[in-house]
Amino acid sequence: MEVENKHIIIKHAIDGLPTESDFELRSTPLVLSVAQGSKEVVVKNLFLSIDPYQLNRMKTSSSSQKTFAAAARIQPGQRIDAYGVGKVVVSGNEEFERDDVVAGLLAWEEYTVIRPGTTLTKVDPNEFPLSYHASILGPSGLTAYAGFHDICKPKKGEKVFVSTASGSVGSLVGQYAKLSGCYVVGCAGSKAKVDLLKEKLGFDDAFNYKEEPDLKSALRRYFPEGIDIYFDNVGSAMLDAAVANMNLFGRVAVCGAISEYADAGKRAAIDMVDVIYKRITLRGFLAFDHLHLHAGFISSTSDHLRHGRMRAVEDISTGLESVPSAFAGLFRGDNVGKKLVRLPSL
Repeated sequence: MEVENKHIIIKHAIDGLPTESDFELRSTPLVLSVAQGSKEVVVKNLFLSIDPYQLNRMKTSSSSQKTFAAAARIQPGQRIDAYGVGKVVVSGNEEFERDDVVAGLLAWEEYTVIRPGTTLTKVDPNEFPLSYHASILGPSGLTAYAGFHDICKPKKGEKVFVSTASGSVGSLVGQYAKLSGCYVVGCAGSKAKVDLLKEKLGFDDAFNYKEEPDLKSALRRYFPEGIDIYFDNVGSAMLDAAVANMNLFGRVAVCGAISEYADAGKRAAIDMVDVIYKRITLRGFLAFDHLHLHAGFISSTSDHLRHGRMRAVEDISTGLESVPSAFAGLFRGDNVGKKLVRLPSL
């Protein structure tokens, strides 16, 4: 059987804020079969992850592009790989059968041919919504879990600040922090997002950073006794302000720098004297550094979900053609929670 496989490409390198016009929807024929002995698996994609880090891969050049394979530059016209959830259509791999529901490295397209060595795992389609396996139980969840527990090493009663707290990772970090007995304040970019943090996700307090002309003073107001842990998703001036308000032996998990991705003029200017004399630890990290924690992450997070101790916050668009606007919207602050695109099933 042959189908037209629609996919999204970039038309050129993107060195500033992305717009819908930077992308193109294309279609190529795909035969839904695998060669005997090939070990390939063809997956019908159902949910695709939309993540801001992809912008670094779309630039003409970024230092991140040379660090590891998943950060490599995406060339114009090239398929764009991305995490997602789908259903096996045909398999040459004995580990997978037709109709298995799987999660792994797919692409911004309707069907993906998975070759040996590519991340792909079976998931239980019955207990939780399928989308959860690309959000709270996917890389965003592992990033939050590992970054908070393994990098920040929280202690009960510590003061935690989370930036982009209504986003895919920040919304989970705040919940993990509350479950660890910490005091948690988050920042977001609208009243609705601030209300979500305080009323639905259990943050002790939250504020709209757009209404704060002096971030250092704002954090001093929300943390009169200082910050023990800062989970950074923003970089730039927010990181500067957090470091200025850190306590002795404070820990900073540097997860993202979305304010810097599309604006070369925005860069953090941390007071290194603070870092030295307060003995602050700043550590960048990736979810892939912490795969050894994956089993524990899935077990504990699933248990929290079953008992209503955690909530998944998802922002889902429909149709492959919505991918460009979904991606561009990340940098406008349009999304609340994890941004996903749902594709039609077979």
